[in-house]
Amino acid sequence: MSKIILASSNIGKLKELKNILDRKDIELLPQSEFNISEAEETGLSFVENALIKARHACATTGLPAIADDSGIEVDALNGRPGIYSARYAGVSGDRANAENNLKLLSELDQVADLERTARFQCVIVSMHHASDPMPLICQGTWEGRILFEESGNNGFGYDPLFYVPTHDCASADLDPETKNSVSHRGQALRQLMQCWNFRH
Repeated sequence: MSKIILASSNIGKLKELKNILDRKDIELLPQSEFNISEAEETGLSFVENALIKARHACATTGLPAIADDSGIEVDALNGRPGIYSARYAGVSGDRANAENNLKLLSELDQVADLERTARFQCVIVSMHHASDPMPLICQGTWEGRILFEESGNNGFGYDPLFYVPTHDCASADLDPETKNSVSHRGQALRQLMQCWNFRH
């Protein structure tokens, strides 16, 4: 069985990744099990930040790693919060999700329903080792709109505000299996599984 590090400490993200990457030939280990410090996300794109995180996990553990960088782009805000989605309101920890959602609602206060178009973006990087010259990069996009108030109790982050037109509800109203079948992260991970050649 191959051991692979999940270069994330986000509990919600870890749960989704494990649910989708349900394979018997690999063991996914969160970086928290190795006391790995968070990589400093100095990139200016989802791709750059995912590479930074995966390389950091590989270098620290000597094991292969996958890293996810994702966020939400809102057209009325010129693509913000984008790569800064997780720290949009400038707070971290337990209050981050609630504060980020409040800030997003505040910034869209005067924006009409049909102009609140947005999308979740996800980039997943797989690296065999820290100096891997050909990391595997997979990407998924999930189109929707930003609601006027939160709905649902599932998911995490901006899920309660993200309206999914195909299901006529918020992302947080979807059960995990349905969400994983259509989400940005689900799309990226399915690409990863199709492309993966287990040379590690």
